[in-house]
Amino acid sequence: MTDILRRLFRPDGREPGTTVDESPRGTTKAKGSRNLFEAAATYVAAGAEDDQERMDDAAGWVSPEALSFGVSELACRAVIALARERDESPEQVARTLLGLPTD
Repeated sequence: MTDILRRLFRPDGREPGTTVDESPRGTTKAKGSRNLFEAAATYVAAGAEDDQERMDDAAGWVSPEALSFGVSELACRAVIALARERDESPEQVARTLLGLPTD
């Protein structure tokens, strides 16, 4: 069922049958500009789902530096949200997520 939905609704938000523009670097991008936070969210979610095609697509939306900043900002926000939810410090949460001792 998930595969059927995935084929019907594209992960980049385009409706089936819509066209794409070719960017100067040779990667495709949906019409309209994508910001670094959209790119980071898609890139990280695709990585979590082991979807290399979506990761490559999102990486083409912004510069590598912008993507790196967006991913870093997303990580910070995620750690802060988890820390609040768990009533722990952000450092404890980050170390736990990475499998490091929390001392």
